[in-house]
Amino acid sequence: MTNRFTDASARRLAAMGLIASVLALFGCDQQKVDEAMKKAGDVARNTWDSVKPDSQLFKGIEIGKSTEDDVRRQAGKPEIVWEEPDGGRRLEYPRGPEGTTTWMVTTNADGTVRSIEQALTAENFARVRPGMTKDEIRRMLGKPTKVEAFRLKQEEVWGYRWMETSIDRAFFNVHFHPDGTVSTTSRSDDPSRRQGG
Repeated sequence: MTNRFTDASARRLAAMGLIASVLALFGCDQQKVDEAMKKAGDVARNTWDSVKPDSQLFKGIEIGKSTEDDVRRQAGKPEIVWEEPDGGRRLEYPRGPEGTTTWMVTTNADGTVRSIEQALTAENFARVRPGMTKDEIRRMLGKPTKVEAFRLKQEEVWGYRWMETSIDRAFFNVHFHPDGTVSTTSRSDDPSRRQGG
Protein backbone atom coordinates (compact mmCIF):
# COMPACT_ATOMS: atom_id res chain seq x y z
CA MET A 1 0.00 0.00 0.00
CA THR A 2 2.84 2.37 0.84
CA ASN A 3 4.43 1.86 -2.60
CA ARG A 4 1.21 2.74 -4.43
CA PHE A 5 0.77 5.86 -2.31
CA THR A 6 4.40 6.80 -2.85
CA ASP A 7 4.16 6.26 -6.62
CA ALA A 8 0.93 8.25 -6.89
CA SER A 9 2.37 11.03 -4.72
CA ALA A 10 5.53 11.14 -6.80
CA ARG A 11 3.48 11.44 -10.01
CA ARG A 12 1.37 14.25 -8.54
CA LEU A 13 4.47 16.11 -7.36
CA ALA A 14 6.11 15.69 -10.76
CA ALA A 15 2.99 17.03 -12.49
CA MET A 16 2.82 19.98 -10.11
CA GLY A 17 6.51 20.67 -10.71
CA LEU A 18 5.96 20.55 -14.46
CA ILE A 19 3.07 23.00 -14.25
CA ALA A 20 5.10 25.34 -12.04
CA SER A 21 8.01 25.16 -14.49
CA VAL A 22 5.76 25.93 -17.44
CA LEU A 23 4.25 28.93 -15.67
CA ALA A 24 7.66 30.23 -14.64
CA LEU A 25 8.99 29.80 -18.17
CA PHE A 26 6.13 31.43 -20.06
CA GLY A 27 4.52 33.65 -17.43
CA CYS A 28 1.18 34.92 -18.58
CA ASP A 29 1.48 33.96 -22.27
CA GLN A 30 -1.55 31.65 -22.29
CA GLN A 31 -0.92 30.32 -25.80
CA LYS A 32 2.59 29.16 -24.89
CA VAL A 33 1.32 27.69 -21.62
CA ASP A 34 -1.41 25.78 -23.53
CA GLU A 35 1.11 24.46 -26.08
CA ALA A 36 3.55 23.35 -23.37
CA MET A 37 0.77 21.63 -21.39
CA LYS A 38 -0.44 19.79 -24.53
CA LYS A 39 3.11 18.54 -25.19
CA ALA A 40 3.48 17.49 -21.55
CA GLY A 41 0.10 15.72 -21.74
CA ASP A 42 1.16 13.86 -24.89
CA VAL A 43 4.43 12.77 -23.24
CA ALA A 44 2.59 11.66 -20.10
CA ARG A 45 -0.01 9.76 -22.17
CA ASN A 46 2.68 8.04 -24.28
CA THR A 47 4.62 7.14 -21.12
CA TRP A 48 1.49 5.63 -19.53
CA ASP A 49 0.68 3.67 -22.70
CA SER A 50 4.19 2.18 -22.71
CA VAL A 51 3.98 0.95 -19.11
CA LYS A 52 0.30 0.23 -18.51
CA PRO A 53 -0.37 -3.39 -17.52
CA ASP A 54 -1.14 -5.84 -20.32
CA SER A 55 -4.60 -6.35 -18.80
CA GLN A 56 -5.37 -2.66 -19.48
CA LEU A 57 -3.68 -2.35 -22.87
CA PHE A 58 -6.67 -3.44 -24.99
CA LYS A 59 -9.44 -3.02 -22.42
CA GLY A 60 -12.75 -2.51 -24.19
CA ILE A 61 -11.45 -3.53 -27.61
CA GLU A 62 -13.78 -6.03 -29.30
CA ILE A 63 -12.79 -8.33 -32.16
CA GLY A 64 -14.91 -7.55 -35.24
CA LYS A 65 -16.36 -4.34 -33.77
CA SER A 66 -13.52 -2.09 -32.62
CA THR A 67 -11.39 -0.23 -35.16
CA GLU A 68 -7.71 0.61 -35.50
CA ASP A 69 -8.55 4.10 -34.22
CA ASP A 70 -10.11 2.53 -31.09
CA VAL A 71 -6.94 0.48 -30.55
CA ARG A 72 -4.73 3.55 -30.91
CA ARG A 73 -6.87 5.53 -28.44
CA GLN A 74 -6.66 2.72 -25.89
CA ALA A 75 -3.14 1.32 -26.42
CA GLY A 76 -1.35 4.32 -27.90
CA LYS A 77 0.89 4.55 -30.92
CA PRO A 78 2.19 1.18 -32.15
CA GLU A 79 5.93 0.57 -32.50
CA ILE A 80 5.45 -0.20 -36.18
CA VAL A 81 2.57 -0.85 -38.58
CA TRP A 82 2.85 -3.54 -41.22
CA GLU A 83 0.67 -3.54 -44.35
CA GLU A 84 -0.92 -6.95 -44.95
CA PRO A 85 -1.44 -8.44 -48.46
CA ASP A 86 -5.24 -8.50 -47.96
CA GLY A 87 -5.41 -4.74 -47.27
CA GLY A 88 -5.42 -5.13 -43.50
CA ARG A 89 -2.72 -3.92 -41.14
CA ARG A 90 -0.65 -5.42 -38.32
CA LEU A 91 0.14 -3.14 -35.37
CA GLU A 92 3.05 -4.07 -33.11
CA TYR A 93 3.00 -3.32 -29.36
CA PRO A 94 6.20 -4.60 -27.68
CA ARG A 95 6.20 -4.44 -23.88
CA GLY A 96 9.99 -4.40 -23.41
CA PRO A 97 12.66 -3.94 -22.55
CA GLU A 98 11.77 -5.59 -19.22
CA GLY A 99 8.42 -6.94 -20.40
CA THR A 100 7.89 -10.46 -21.69
CA THR A 101 5.13 -9.86 -24.23
CA THR A 102 4.71 -8.35 -27.68
CA TRP A 103 1.15 -7.85 -28.84
CA MET A 104 0.17 -7.93 -32.50
CA VAL A 105 -3.17 -6.41 -33.48
CA THR A 106 -4.33 -7.36 -36.98
CA THR A 107 -7.07 -5.38 -38.70
CA ASN A 108 -9.23 -6.19 -41.70
CA ALA A 109 -9.17 -4.06 -44.84
CA ASP A 110 -12.15 -2.07 -43.45
CA GLY A 111 -10.13 -1.18 -40.32
CA THR A 112 -11.97 -3.44 -37.85
CA VAL A 113 -9.90 -5.54 -35.47
CA ARG A 114 -9.49 -9.13 -36.70
CA SER A 115 -7.23 -10.47 -33.93
CA ILE A 116 -5.06 -9.59 -30.94
CA GLU A 117 -2.24 -12.06 -30.33
CA GLN A 118 0.73 -12.34 -28.02
CA ALA A 119 3.68 -13.04 -30.35
CA LEU A 120 6.29 -14.33 -27.88
CA THR A 121 5.13 -17.91 -27.53
CA ALA A 122 6.75 -21.33 -27.94
CA GLU A 123 4.47 -21.95 -30.93
CA ASN A 124 5.72 -18.85 -32.73
CA PHE A 125 9.35 -19.58 -31.86
CA ALA A 126 8.92 -23.06 -33.38
CA ARG A 127 7.99 -21.38 -36.70
CA VAL A 128 11.42 -19.71 -37.00
CA ARG A 129 13.44 -21.48 -39.70
CA PRO A 130 16.96 -21.10 -41.15
CA GLY A 131 16.94 -18.82 -44.18
CA MET A 132 14.16 -16.51 -42.93
CA THR A 133 14.94 -12.80 -43.22
CA LYS A 134 15.13 -10.17 -40.48
CA ASP A 135 11.96 -8.62 -41.88
CA GLU A 136 10.10 -11.93 -41.60
CA ILE A 137 11.28 -12.40 -38.00
CA ARG A 138 10.32 -8.84 -37.05
CA ARG A 139 6.85 -9.27 -38.53
CA MET A 140 6.40 -12.56 -36.66
CA LEU A 141 7.97 -11.77 -33.26
CA GLY A 142 8.18 -7.98 -33.14
CA LYS A 143 10.95 -5.77 -31.84
CA PRO A 144 13.70 -7.74 -30.08
CA THR A 145 14.49 -7.04 -26.44
CA LYS A 146 18.19 -6.87 -27.28
CA VAL A 147 20.40 -6.96 -30.37
CA GLU A 148 24.00 -8.10 -30.11
CA ALA A 149 26.73 -8.26 -32.76
CA PHE A 150 29.46 -10.91 -32.49
CA ARG A 151 32.23 -9.91 -34.90
CA LEU A 152 34.39 -13.01 -34.53
CA LYS A 153 31.43 -15.30 -35.21
CA GLN A 154 30.19 -12.89 -37.88
CA GLU A 155 26.65 -13.00 -36.61
CA GLU A 156 23.99 -10.78 -35.13
CA VAL A 157 21.69 -12.14 -32.44
CA TRP A 158 18.23 -10.85 -31.61
CA GLY A 159 17.08 -11.80 -28.11
CA TYR A 160 13.44 -11.93 -27.02
CA ARG A 161 12.65 -12.01 -23.27
CA TRP A 162 9.61 -14.20 -22.63
CA MET A 163 7.89 -16.29 -19.97
CA GLU A 164 9.26 -19.78 -20.59
CA THR A 165 7.07 -21.10 -17.77
CA SER A 166 4.50 -19.36 -15.61
CA ILE A 167 7.31 -18.23 -13.28
CA ASP A 168 10.54 -18.36 -15.32
CA ARG A 169 11.74 -15.70 -17.75
CA ALA A 170 14.23 -16.67 -20.44
CA PHE A 171 15.55 -15.44 -23.78
CA PHE A 172 14.75 -16.91 -27.16
CA ASN A 173 17.61 -15.93 -29.48
CA VAL A 174 17.59 -15.70 -33.27
CA HIS A 175 21.06 -15.85 -34.87
CA PHE A 176 21.59 -14.18 -38.27
CA HIS A 177 24.25 -14.74 -40.94
CA PRO A 178 26.00 -11.59 -42.27
CA ASP A 179 23.52 -11.62 -45.19
CA GLY A 180 20.64 -11.08 -42.71
CA THR A 181 19.13 -14.56 -42.87
CA VAL A 182 18.54 -16.87 -39.91
CA SER A 183 21.30 -19.38 -39.24
CA THR A 184 19.98 -20.94 -36.02
CA THR A 185 18.14 -20.23 -32.76
CA SER A 186 19.11 -20.73 -29.13
CA ARG A 187 17.87 -20.28 -25.59
CA SER A 188 19.55 -18.48 -22.69
CA ASP A 189 18.69 -17.64 -19.10
CA ASP A 190 17.37 -14.20 -18.30
CA PRO A 191 20.23 -12.24 -16.61
CA SER A 192 18.01 -11.59 -13.58
CA ARG A 193 18.06 -15.35 -12.86
CA ARG A 194 21.84 -15.35 -12.62
CA GLN A 195 21.71 -12.30 -10.37
CA GLY A 196 19.24 -13.92 -8.04
CA GLY A 197 16.33 -11.68 -9.20
